[in-house]
Amino acid sequence: MYNTMRTMKYLFMVMAAMLLASPAFAQAAGEAVSPWTPIGAGLGMALAAGLCGLGQGRATASAAEALARNPGARPGIFTFLILGLAFIESLALFTFVIIFLYVK
Repeated sequence: MYNTMRTMKYLFMVMAAMLLASPAFAQAAGEAVSPWTPIGAGLGMALAAGLCGLGQGRATASAAEALARNPGARPGIFTFLILGLAFIESLALFTFVIIFLYVK
């Protein structure tokens, strides 16, 4: 478990460094759109959708485990589960809107 967490930490650190370097490749006004833009947009949406799916799966699994341990807490668990799933799904939708506006 510890080794996996350390690997994930390094993976996210590398991804953050790559995202911080992206302004170096910014276009000047009026230049043509790169042919790599749609590919990058597709990869970005795939990454956002995949990670949101993983988050929703973990949230649902935790809610099911909590209900199995304490069935009397169903209303509170259900409320926070739906709220959490809505926030997670909104991240994927925000990514879609940003990509849709950027790629034109």
